[in-house]
Amino acid sequence: MNIRQAKEEIVRTVRAYLKKDETGEYEIPVERQRPLLLIGPPGIGKTAVMEQAAQECGINLVSYTVTHHTRQSMIGLPKIAVRDFGGREMSVTEYTMSEIVAAVYEQIEKSGVQEGILFLDEINCVSETLAPTMLQFLQYKTFGPHRIPDGFLIVTAGNPPQYNRSVRDFDLVTLDRVRRIDIEENFDAFKEYAYKSGVHGAVLSYLGIRTEHFYRIRQEVDGRRFVTARGWEDLSRILKVYEELELPVEKDLCVQYLQDEEIAQSFADYYALYRRYREIYRIPEILEGTLPGEETEAQLRHAPFDEKLSFLGLLIDALGKEFRAYAKELSEATCLFAMLKEVKRAVQGTGDFRNTDASSEGARDSENTGKLTDLVKNVIASHLEELNRRKEAKLVSREDEAAERGAILALERFLAGAPGLDQALDFADLKEWFAGRETLRKSHIEETGRHLTNTFRYLDRTFGEGQEMVLFLSELSAGYFSLKFVSECGNDAYYRYNRLLLLHDRAEELREELK
Repeated sequence: MNIRQAKEEIVRTVRAYLKKDETGEYEIPVERQRPLLLIGPPGIGKTAVMEQAAQECGINLVSYTVTHHTRQSMIGLPKIAVRDFGGREMSVTEYTMSEIVAAVYEQIEKSGVQEGILFLDEINCVSETLAPTMLQFLQYKTFGPHRIPDGFLIVTAGNPPQYNRSVRDFDLVTLDRVRRIDIEENFDAFKEYAYKSGVHGAVLSYLGIRTEHFYRIRQEVDGRRFVTARGWEDLSRILKVYEELELPVEKDLCVQYLQDEEIAQSFADYYALYRRYREIYRIPEILEGTLPGEETEAQLRHAPFDEKLSFLGLLIDALGKEFRAYAKELSEATCLFAMLKEVKRAVQGTGDFRNTDASSEGARDSENTGKLTDLVKNVIASHLEELNRRKEAKLVSREDEAAERGAILALERFLAGAPGLDQALDFADLKEWFAGRETLRKSHIEETGRHLTNTFRYLDRTFGEGQEMVLFLSELSAGYFSLKFVSECGNDAYYRYNRLLLLHDRAEELREELK
């Protein structure tokens, strides 16, 4: 199973374990809700998919790496208590609440959500003294005398023994109480995540050519060499910042993330070539449809296949930035629209911004005058407070947080720059400002659609309906934001070429059947 399939299985498990019957009891009794045990190599994104699964299900997530804990922090500290037994007072040992159990209750209090996931990483690396505690936990969902609240399902993770010397084998008793899921590294699953996360185009293009370098762990005489999905993602982040700062990217930087000198050198060389291809093939001009093309097209037709893949990667990367910008602007507009509706209701007591009569556009509503600034500020403060609460409770994704903060910042800038703020501002000003933003957003949509159409024309002129066009369409279809743009905004060129290729594939299938 790859990491994407593992996330889907976690989401299905959440839905099944949290399903209740007509009396409000869980369909699967809590004691029969087996913990999940994810076993897979390090750095493939086990922790990341837990965050995604929890956010997708709208529930809490509490994460711990158990190797960072002692027996005391897991089951609590002993304390002396006085108890009455048969009329005699006796001193007995009790335990304070486990740090982990306390963290679960704190998370419930922060979020107001009663259900969630408790994720414990490196569970098969605990010390011998903690092994009985973990067995008790997996069997009864308790740490010492303290129980994990009902509604929290348990997901654990560990590495196979070949990757970690401190791994302990689970015995049959333990394995018979968990649902084991074995996860393998898989570039295609990573690529789907990488497109959505905005991983650097050079990384995706390189791994498309050298897929065998995506994940590697090997033991040599002078030490262990390894490259993981986590390393590629973290390298991608630093590459973007280095480019903004115009800093050189060399092997010495790459090897800090790709801890295999051969692969680090290979990528550093490729990255320099990738930057060079960007200049040679003049990607911005292709998008604008202004490249005369004959000489460059001929060079591309006869280029080695790896160079063609790099060129396609550059196109996908450039268009991908526009597709992500479209999604971000749409999310910000949705947040702003909701905030303006709140302002409208606060001003008039009733009414809906969306249903405001168009004939009143630009008219001054005296009821708004002098009030609107404070009302807008109140709405901003309310949204900011709620966003911060959800962030602290880990109930908001990075993308949603960025969209909401972008909307709040836009509204604050509008207030700061509005003329005659205290005397003349009314709701018509807000409507006009929002309409202007929407006009600009729609122009960006048209521009992105034109760039996509121009790219198809250039590829058709250069390669026809060959394998290069197939690869380009495949990469577009694998991207979350590219599919979002095409499905929501449409693009005739995409539909046309996709249909032609589907018909071509079907014709090939029929010819094979006839043979």
